[in-house]
Amino acid sequence: MRKIEVTTSVTIFNNISELSVDDKLLMDKAIEARKKAYAPYSKFSVGAALLLENDKIILGNNQESAAYPSGMCAERVAIWKAGSDFPGVKIKKLAISASSSISKVDKPIGPCGACRQTLSEYEINQKEPMEVFFMGEVGEVVKTNSLLSLLPFSFDSSYL
Repeated sequence: MRKIEVTTSVTIFNNISELSVDDKLLMDKAIEARKKAYAPYSKFSVGAALLLENDKIILGNNQESAAYPSGMCAERVAIWKAGSDFPGVKIKKLAISASSSISKVDKPIGPCGACRQTLSEYEINQKEPMEVFFMGEVGEVVKTNSLLSLLPFSFDSSYL
């Protein structure tokens, strides 16, 4: 038997104004996308913005359905659009912002498990990490240097 310790490192910014100009622009795009989300059932809107290596920014937002929970998360909407429109183009950064029409979301909201799995496959396939920034509506912004730091021991195609 052996024991290993798995750790992750994040940077926490007090608010969006502490981000670099480029990272703030990406988060602003995620906020813009969040405001266009279709979330009439959960009242919880999420926006995502991906920066590709070709400097294109791809937006996504959550899309709900009355056949709840058959909607789709913002992160997967964005990454599948990037994969569809720009196959093989690497993703450099991802920004995520979440809000609720019921209460103020003032803590960072990271990707759900299904999104982490999908995003991890893109990161593994591109053989380069993607930075991930996430926040609520206001308040702190969390930054990781890699999606895989949010999902240690991830499942990928090498197991198939």
